[in-house]
Amino acid sequence: MSSLLLVAASAQALECGNSDSWLDKGCRRTTQVLNEGETDIYATGYAYHLRSMYSAEKIKSFNERAWGGGVGKSLYDEDGDWHGVYAMAFLDSHKDVEPTAGYGYQKMVPIAGEWKVGAGFTAFLTSRTDTLKGVPVPVVLPLASLQYRKSALMASFMPGPKGNGNVFFLFGRIHY
Repeated sequence: MSSLLLVAASAQALECGNSDSWLDKGCRRTTQVLNEGETDIYATGYAYHLRSMYSAEKIKSFNERAWGGGVGKSLYDEDGDWHGVYAMAFLDSHKDVEPTAGYGYQKMVPIAGEWKVGAGFTAFLTSRTDTLKGVPVPVVLPLASLQYRKSALMASFMPGPKGNGNVFFLFGRIHY
């Protein structure tokens, strides 16, 4: 995880272009989050494997207690939408440590008082021992949240064919 934190920290030194390309806009926003954002603490906790996509024996072999955590920085933009840069590590389905580092975006919608819901995406690098023998791979997944004040319950879904993927991942974020 320390190498992923180093990658995230070195992103602050990026020189972004001034064009309207999605790459330059993304670079500028990421740099803004790292420079102006507030600190987040992440706690991971649960990975639910869809029962219809695996045999009962395989489900029994999986670890669904995805304990772990991480740190990040986040920023709410001029529209009230959330942008975050993070690094975390947690126990995967086989109880191996899975490090991740990435960027997340959510369109935030107030629902009542200080309650908000969010929907968007996360793009990250991860490394798993059962995928390419630990070589980091890029991943883009949907991201949803239910937020109250500075705390959020967040969820993502890893799709896949029968017998692979099909996991709901739940974690928490505290913004301070």
